[in-house]
Amino acid sequence: MAANPHVLAIVFILSVLSSQWMYAAAQNSPLFACDIDKDPTLKKFSFCDASLDIKTRVNDLVKRLTLEEKIGNLVNNATSVYRLRIPGYGWWSEALHGVSKTGPATFFSSLVPGATSFPQVILTAASFNETLFRTIGQVVSTEARAMYNMGLAGLTFWSPNVNIFRDPRWGRGQETPGEDPTLTSKYAVAYVQGLQERDDGDKKRLKVGACCKHYTAYDVDNWNGTDRYHFNAVVTKQDMEDTFQPPFKSCVLDGNVASVMCSYNEVNGKPTCGDPDLLKGVIRGKWKLNGYVSSDCDSLDVMLTSHHWEKTPEEIAADALNAGVDLNCGNSLRLHTEGAIKAGLVKESVVDRAVSNNFETLMRLGVFDGNPSKQVYGSLGPKDVCTPTNQELAREAARQGIMLLKNTPGSLPLMPTSIKFLAVIGPNATATETMIGNYAGVPCQYTTPLEGLSASVKTIYEPGCVNVNCFIVRITEAKKVAAEADAVVLVMGSDLSIEAETIDRIDITLPGQQSFLVSEVASVSRGPMILVIMSGGGMDIQFAKDNPNVTSILWVGFPGEAGGAALADIVFGRFNPSGRLPMTWYPQSFVEKVAMTNMNMRPDLTTGHPGYTYRFYKGETVYPFGHGLSYSSHAHHLVKAPKFVSIPLEEGHVCWSSECKLLDALEHVCRNLVFEVKLRVMNVGNMEGSHIVFLFSSPPTIHDAPQKKLLDFRKVVLASRERTVVSFKVDVCNHLSVVDEDGNKKVPLGIHVLHVGDLQHSLNIKI
Repeated sequence: MAANPHVLAIVFILSVLSSQWMYAAAQNSPLFACDIDKDPTLKKFSFCDASLDIKTRVNDLVKRLTLEEKIGNLVNNATSVYRLRIPGYGWWSEALHGVSKTGPATFFSSLVPGATSFPQVILTAASFNETLFRTIGQVVSTEARAMYNMGLAGLTFWSPNVNIFRDPRWGRGQETPGEDPTLTSKYAVAYVQGLQERDDGDKKRLKVGACCKHYTAYDVDNWNGTDRYHFNAVVTKQDMEDTFQPPFKSCVLDGNVASVMCSYNEVNGKPTCGDPDLLKGVIRGKWKLNGYVSSDCDSLDVMLTSHHWEKTPEEIAADALNAGVDLNCGNSLRLHTEGAIKAGLVKESVVDRAVSNNFETLMRLGVFDGNPSKQVYGSLGPKDVCTPTNQELAREAARQGIMLLKNTPGSLPLMPTSIKFLAVIGPNATATETMIGNYAGVPCQYTTPLEGLSASVKTIYEPGCVNVNCFIVRITEAKKVAAEADAVVLVMGSDLSIEAETIDRIDITLPGQQSFLVSEVASVSRGPMILVIMSGGGMDIQFAKDNPNVTSILWVGFPGEAGGAALADIVFGRFNPSGRLPMTWYPQSFVEKVAMTNMNMRPDLTTGHPGYTYRFYKGETVYPFGHGLSYSSHAHHLVKAPKFVSIPLEEGHVCWSSECKLLDALEHVCRNLVFEVKLRVMNVGNMEGSHIVFLFSSPPTIHDAPQKKLLDFRKVVLASRERTVVSFKVDVCNHLSVVDEDGNKKVPLGIHVLHVGDLQHSLNIKI
């Protein structure tokens, strides 16, 4: 999200210098707006009267501000208004998977030296557990509130990242919930609700303010000479509506998110932060955003210097404000808004709209209600950060996400009593910062893979490579310890030097000589050999999948502060793995023939483009979306599902007199078109564990519809031989519709096939 480091350094310095709030935080005596106990004269201001409705308070405040003061509150390092005793405010905090140190409005200190660092989002999403998504959000917001009370953070957190993980090379794919719009939308809603919703049920107020980013079609950072500051994402209306937009739509309509952030890139020739159709038309117009629109950091400057959208910074400022931007991460609006008004490019009333949206958000957060010690979360403090319960949740999240990709009979789980010593090999065996990925904070503590495994059995460690780049490989030493051990765990993969913000991959194979090291160690191992991949994106590890001496493969993502403990829980059978891949693992040949800048989701026979993601990709995979093994096995039996669904049409509808292949998914057509699918699920294995039930559908082949798409999912916990019934409500227009070439939702008539595991059921939709 950040721009170049020099600009960010300036932004950071300005935010510290101009924000009395943050300055006071450094002194451990934070200042708060409308603190009537400290200054009784503030009672005369309506904006300080918490008994009034928020819009009345906002209107009162904005009327009292000068133009200069309003402009000072259009940027992330918002300026104080001393005469009204309003301290400056730092908008930029991050909480992607725990309170982060990335945003300059957040500080760690001796009072709060760290915060719980959960797994990177891609691994948490692999749990397919909406309750877990929401619970993590609740814990993160509690720790955030505690830090706010100490003056160590703001209350606006620019998370989650809900972009679709379209291409395996994207360095920021690790931040996302994966490639599927349904999973990404459900994650977005649950995490936003966990962050924002208050325990007292007050829907008008916020615990913290979340932000769904980066709007929209943003998934190229720096690949083969193309960077995000210059990239024009050419996207069809069809792909926009059925792939890139759904998570943002869900954020706003279902999650009631407080903010949406526009991205750096252009979409079809227009910078997103200057596109009124995307901002005013869709977010504010169609979806009715209840909050503020923020620019990505320095993206207004990017519009000027990289996209060359306008000739002057004043024109850029006007374009952004007129398009619907309310808050500028950066200083473009601070520096150029007044000039834009004087030049007649933007009206002061537009500035009033923007600053009102910003202040309304702060008032919903209680920022204008005085000292937070008198408010709902006023008792939170350092004792509520890094609690044992929170740290255990980080371990549980990693356990639920880690997935077993391969398991030869007799390999995993290992029995500690049968192992005299375990060889632990690989550059990520001692990983710490690698485990938490990007946009991380300062963890409460680390448990590395080596530490986690060593807690259960005697281990001998050999790095094998100097680092994950693995240019220098210690084959002799690695083979020696492997040959002597009862079992081997190799912890390989990548780190943030290989895949991260501003770093997209070229290759998706294991870096350097890692594959050689794995194969050589496998050739001498005399017991189970477990390959552990720590990475943000997928890897072409076909060589290991095909090698019978590699008896098990685990993917642990970037598993968070407790990743090593969670890995050991699975290796030694204390936890039954249940994670499933939230993205397709492609072969290296895919990235050798597909340009990352090709945004077309659907295959194109004329160019040889094979398409993207399990919904459209036609080609071989290393591992498919949804893949993952367990120490148990599960059986599915269909209990209830209709064979026919009839759509009632009004008299005289055109489809009564002519043959129709599909219907417009309009409100009057779709009303009450919901049916139930019931399944009986049984754990037929010998070990208790979780199981994810996926409901997919394959629609009729029309309008380049997805070959398969995820409708819904449930996670159930079953003891050995236990069974349960899982129920899904299927909304015909929402779940079984497709999007045509013009971006319109249609309901195809004819045969739809429902899939659950190996079970299939045909359903005929007719009029």
